[in-house]
Formats: sequence, structure tokens, C-alpha cells
Amino acid sequence: MGGAVVDEGPTGIKAPDGGWGWAVLWGCFVITGFSYAFPKAVSVFFKELMREFGIGYSDSAWISSILLAMLYGTGPLCSVCVNRFGCRPVMLAGGLLASLGMVAASFCGSIIQLYLTTGVITVLDLSVFRDRGFVVYALAASIMVLGLFVPPVFVVSYAKDLGVPDTQAAFLLTVLGFIDIFARPTAGFIAGLKKVRPYSVYLFSFAMFFNGFTDLTGSTARDYGGLVVFCIFFGISYGMVGALQFEVLMAIVGTQKFSSAIGLVLLLEAIAVLIGPPSGGKLLDATHVYQYVFVLAGAEVLTSSLVLVLGNFFCIGKRPEVATEEERHKPPEDVRVDSREVEHFLKTEPEKNGEVVHTPETSV
Repeated sequence: MGGAVVDEGPTGIKAPDGGWGWAVLWGCFVITGFSYAFPKAVSVFFKELMREFGIGYSDSAWISSILLAMLYGTGPLCSVCVNRFGCRPVMLAGGLLASLGMVAASFCGSIIQLYLTTGVITVLDLSVFRDRGFVVYALAASIMVLGLFVPPVFVVSYAKDLGVPDTQAAFLLTVLGFIDIFARPTAGFIAGLKKVRPYSVYLFSFAMFFNGFTDLTGSTARDYGGLVVFCIFFGISYGMVGALQFEVLMAIVGTQKFSSAIGLVLLLEAIAVLIGPPSGGKLLDATHVYQYVFVLAGAEVLTSSLVLVLGNFFCIGKRPEVATEEERHKPPEDVRVDSREVEHFLKTEPEKNGEVVHTPETSV
């Protein structure tokens, strides 16, 4: 006879982290904010770095590129360390390294030293490749990352090139980040709706398409107002992409393979992010036209959206129907089990040949 879960009430339940769960949440919020904001915010200093070290746009773009590559590429290593030593020691060590990297960067005398201090210091189950859905997702995500981070890296320099004062140009990143704050939870809420969840892959594809289209339209901006509008819509689309990318990955590969899948995806994205911004910088050095950089970034993100849509249709296939079938066989949620009735039932097993049968499951 199968086992049953008996609800004995809320006694013995402890608050997570000894009641400090909200403090942990706040700390993670701050860490995540700095980790993802700094690679974009550092672009404010590109003009000064170019004058200080006598470098071009391509060389300066490597700073953000290495930052993001280390952020994504060290994911599997971090997972191993967390499993071995726990979350707290790894977080403390990472925060210490990030602080040391920032302090050391202030003493740099060359761009190479800046790469090492700001970029490097600051920051697997291969069977998952048999999953066609994962292969499609990994390919689409890698193409997307080629262009996803290019506009935030160059938008401040773009504004300065149009004659916008430094303070107003830097404010563009504030606008982008502020919109991103509200776009992420909104996109997550929409994706979590019962009728939308089975189609999360298509919603993610739309977010990628929206982001790529925003890049293309941003290339037509000719004044500060146009760049503000671009940053608003880019913040919306960027927030949607950020909120959906890992949720969609889990929907494709499942919870059992998610840890391996996310590590491999982050490695692939790390390689792509090392190519994207420096390539945009090379194009800018060669043409001195910012519009070409935004068009290239938009084309890459649009291509990734197309890859994911077609791959989902032909390879991943029929996710909504599978989800519907699972819902059809799911037990009703309104069923309630009385613990006293279960205990009484387990103690009084039906008799066989006049004797009460006792099994390890029924003997209490």
C-alpha cells in the first residue's frame, strides 16, 4: 500500500535563515544590481579612458566585454564552489575580490592592467546537448548576446558625439535602468499566468524581437530626446529578456537538467559577449558612424529571435499541448486530507482470512 503525506499542522516550522531571510534577499538585490549595472555604467568613462590611454572604441569596449564574460563564464565554477563550501563563503569571497578589483583599477597605468583588475578580478552534464530544445535555446541565446549588450555600452558615447553634455549623457543609463526595474517583475508576472505559461518560449522570442527592433529604431536618433525614447523602450525589452531567459530554459530542459543547462548556456554566452561589444567598437573605429553599430546589434538580436521561434516550432515542438495534457491528469487542488482519518485507516487495514494484515507501512 502506498504511503500518504500527513499534515500535522504548522508546528516546528522555522523561518528561513533564522528569521534573516529578508536581509539575505536585500543583500542579493544589491549584489545583483551592482553586478549587472556596472558593466553598462562603466561606459560613462569610455571617452576619458580613450583620452587617458590613447585607445580606440574597440579597446575600451573590451572592459565591459571582459566584465560580462567573467560574470557569465564563472557560473559553473561558482556552482561547484557553492556545493563544496556553501553560499556564504563564496559570496564573501566574491565580494572581497570585486572590491579589491575596483580599488586596484584606480592605480592602473595601462589599459591591459585595467582589463585584469576591472574585468578578471571582479568577478557539467554534457548530456543536455542531446536535448534538441536546449541546443536551439543555447544557439539563440548566444546569437542574442552578441548584440544585447552593445547599445548600453555605446549609448553614452553616442550622446556625447551628438553634443550632449556629459551629465545628461550619463543620465541615459539611469533612464534605462529605472525602466528595467519595473519591466522585469511585470514580465515575470505575465509569464507566470496560467494561460501564458505554456507559451513562454514565444513570449521570450517576442521580447528578443522587441529588443532587436528597438536597436534598429535607436539608430535613427538624432538628438537627446530621441535617445531618451530609445532608452525607455530598450529598458522595457531588456527587462523582458532578463526576466524570461532562465524561466524559459527551465521550461525547455526541466528542473532535473536545469543546473547543468544554465552553466553551459552561461559559458556559451560568455564567449559571445567577448565578441559582441569589441566587434561593435571595431566597426565604430572603422566607420565613425554609431548608427551602423546599433543596426548590427539589432540585426543580431532579431536573428536570435527568429532562430528561437523556428526552433521551437520545428524542434522543441508542442509544448502547450504537453502542458495541457499534464494539467488534465493533475489531481484536483481542492482535495483535503484529514490526518486523523489517514491515521485511523492505516491502523485498521482490511482483514484477510480473518486476520489483520500488518505491513511496515501500516504498523504504527
